[in-house]
Amino acid sequence: MKSIQSSIRVDPEILFGNACLRRNRVPVQTLNDYLKVGDRVDDSWTTFRRLAREQIAAVLDVAGEAVTRYARIA
Repeated sequence: MKSIQSSIRVDPEILFGNACLRRNRVPVQTLNDYLKVGDRVDDSWTTFRRLAREQIAAVLDVAGEAVTRYARIA
């Protein structure tokens, strides 16, 4: 599986510095919004054909790690 550094980019000159998936400029927030309303990962992968499954998995991994860290300090 790809690391988050190889999957996500934050660059002030691309999408105003919003986190996006490398090589295709799909905002991480857009992917999150699709998943939040009930789309499956396979639906997102079909919608954004240039995404690699590993990129979607990297975003989900980071989200899971963030929730775990938050739960430990809460």
